This record gives sequence, C-alpha cells and structure tokens, in this order.
Amino acid sequence: MLIIGIAGGTGSGKTTVVDQIVAELPKEEVCIISQDSYYKDLSHLPYEERVKINFDHPNSIDFDLLVSHLEELRKGNAIEQPVYSFKDHNRTGETETTHPREVIIVEGILILTHPEIRKLFDIKIYVHADSDERLIRRLKRDIAERGRDLEEVLGRYQNTLKPMHQQFIEPTKEYADIIIPTNRYNTVAVDVIRSIIHQKLVAQQ
Repeated sequence: MLIIGIAGGTGSGKTTVVDQIVAELPKEEVCIISQDSYYKDLSHLPYEERVKINFDHPNSIDFDLLVSHLEELRKGNAIEQPVYSFKDHNRTGETETTHPREVIIVEGILILTHPEIRKLFDIKIYVHADSDERLIRRLKRDIAERGRDLEEVLGRYQNTLKPMHQQFIEPTKEYADIIIPTNRYNTVAVDVIRSIIHQKLVAQQ
C-alpha cells in the first residue's frame, strides 16, 4: 500500500493534480480521502455559530480520526469516512465505506501541518499556485458549488483564508517531497509522480 498526501492552498489545483494521477491508475487500485470529510463534528453548535468557525485553522480538523482511519486502512481494514456538508458547515451524520486500496491519496490544505499524518505518507506533494489565481478559483467554486455569495467569500478570504495560508499552509512546503508549480496541465511533474508511484508499488511486491 502507498499513501500519498497532496497539500496546497485553497484553489491551488490539488483536485486537478489528483485527477491527473488517478487517470493513469486502475480504478480498483486507488481511493481518495479528502481532508474536508474530517472537519470536526459541530452538531452541538447552532448554524449561526458554525458559520463563524475558522475552517482554515488546523484545529478545525479531526486529525485523530484521520490518523486512526489511515492506520486502519494500512492494516487492511475498511473505514467509515464521515460525509460533510459545506452548506450546513457540519457533518451530515452519514458515512461512506472506504476500502483499502493499493494507492490511497489524501488531499487537503492542512494535511501536512500534522506530524503524525506526515509520518503516514509515503509521498508528500505540495501544489503551489499564485495567490490571485487561487482567489479566483475559490470565488468560482464557492459561489457555483457551495451556495456562498460574493461578500461572504471575499470576507472569509481576507479574514481567514489568506492569514491562515501564510501562517500554516505555505510553510508546509518544506515537508514536501515534490512541489508542483502552478499549472494545471503540468504533465511532466505528474508523469514523474506516476513513475515514483509505480516504482514504489513494484518495490513493495
């Protein structure tokens, strides 16, 4: 089993990189785990309070659960991955059964901030993108896919996203084995990653 961590700022193009890697792997050999599924359960708080939470701070993530789930997958056991609702800013109460695979990709902005998580990664990747480009992508995604309005997205960017990126996310580049520069079609970097995956999988057989 190979566990790969893919980090980078919001809107950096992590999902595109994940899709490019997965496209060349047999579907039955890979699974993707999103950090977003592991936001802490906030059912004890009313919606008005949940909206005020800083979801770009490492404290918003249930890293203990994520660590335990990755350890279970490495042991060959299935896990029940939480399902998160961005509309409600909370877990839905439902879970998704995730089975162990040859390649497990963990994707999220904060996954390299946690020492225990980093130890579980066989390959650590950081996707770098210009701050203006990341803001534009975030605006488009949150408005189109998450039902947010322009004022809310811009306010969150200025008050939490940007400072949290500078404080917690950008510094994690030093832990990365590979840094992919801003270019969603950076096929050379993705080809290198695919080769590394193949070599490591062969070595484990």
